[in-house]
Amino acid sequence: MAEEDQTPELPKEEPMDVNQSPDVKPTESTSDSENTTKKLSATERGRADVEQMREKFTKLLLGEDMSGGGKGVASALALSNAITNLAGTSVFGEQHKLGPMKEDSKKRWRKEVDWLLSITDHIVEFVPVQHTARDGSNMEIMVTKQRKDLLMNIPALKKLDKMLTDCLDNFKDQKEFWYVSKDANESEKGVQRNDKWWLPTVKVPPGGLSEESRKWMQKQKDCANQVLKASMAINAEVLAEMEIPESYIETLPKNARDSLGDPTYKGITVEFFDPGQFLASVDLSSEHKVLDLKNKMEASVVIWKRKMHQKESKSWGSSAKMERRELFEERAETVLILIKQRFPGLPQSSLDICKIESNRDVGHAVLESYSRVLESLANTVMNRIEDVLYADDLAQDPSNNTKSTPDQTQGNMTNGTPTSTTISDVMGWGSDQGEMEITDEFLDNKTMEETTNDMVTRKPMSILTNHIWKS
Repeated sequence: MAEEDQTPELPKEEPMDVNQSPDVKPTESTSDSENTTKKLSATERGRADVEQMREKFTKLLLGEDMSGGGKGVASALALSNAITNLAGTSVFGEQHKLGPMKEDSKKRWRKEVDWLLSITDHIVEFVPVQHTARDGSNMEIMVTKQRKDLLMNIPALKKLDKMLTDCLDNFKDQKEFWYVSKDANESEKGVQRNDKWWLPTVKVPPGGLSEESRKWMQKQKDCANQVLKASMAINAEVLAEMEIPESYIETLPKNARDSLGDPTYKGITVEFFDPGQFLASVDLSSEHKVLDLKNKMEASVVIWKRKMHQKESKSWGSSAKMERRELFEERAETVLILIKQRFPGLPQSSLDICKIESNRDVGHAVLESYSRVLESLANTVMNRIEDVLYADDLAQDPSNNTKSTPDQTQGNMTNGTPTSTTISDVMGWGSDQGEMEITDEFLDNKTMEETTNDMVTRKPMSILTNHIWKS
């Protein structure tokens, strides 16, 4: 009886191998799942970008004060800091070597800088246009258009940005020079310029670079130089348009002599003034001393302009004094031009910093910070290229082993005088041209000797001369 109640066990089914079964076709389902996964990942990335953008703009609206305590900075300064920090600490950093940016860094830079620049699309002005009504009559109406300075300079800066990253990308496959770690043995180390011990040293073949490679390096240097000059011109133009803050004016001494000091004041006010000789007579042995001279010159220019403006408003005073002040002010501006030419990597002056911190114009903040970032990177790229060319010179002629100083290096970087002409017009970007090619108009500047001789007899062709004092 017990044997009859027992139920026989059913045999267990073997698990079916989908890949081996001829009746199952996994290709379509697998590809569908992969496509679904890709769509989900793309959607997730899009959501992450939106959240990141929302967080960035929230921080900008709160003036970098995420606590909501109302202690944030102005929106213009917050936007300027955002562009500066994105370039300096997050993307570019210090360019120790010549080579392309990391792909993820490049994508992040393009994405986030586009977010920040998108704000300028909504900075508009009213312009009159002709409108034809339905009945055929013509009338003039006002429409909104992006502000003129942004409309011209934002595309120009984007092109300069692309030129600079393309210039770095060109070094991807080069094999005629290489870098050795600063911690390597002395026998393995290459050449180091300017005693920058924290940078890797450059090594080239025993006979130096080939002629073809040398010409190619010079072409990349010219490209970086073009970006440097154009970004410097835009930056100077924007800074000149910013009003001088009252907080800066309150710190100025009563007269230019107190600002400059007796030796410098006498050098500026001599009967026959040569800006080149003046700079040769001043101690410019360190960056700190150059910046100090620039601060004093800018302060004296503001003092002289204020005094001329006050005399004009009162409609009295000695015309001879007015002429002398105008002459001295032009001489100081000429010196400032030469300082900017010889030391393009110089930190911002006290006046520039004060203007940026007090600025409330968001459009100016974007143009100033974006152009300053590109100027800094272009200057760094030029220095890295000059490191390689210096190592090449030593390899060809070891007797040239005299370490160049930062002053000498920077002094040879630019010889052109930036003008207030629109960059898009000067560089001829409306015409068809190669990706790495720019018209030569911007580079056909006079030599330093010709420039200094001209500046003695005429008003300097500088953006600074376009600045009108606003009381």
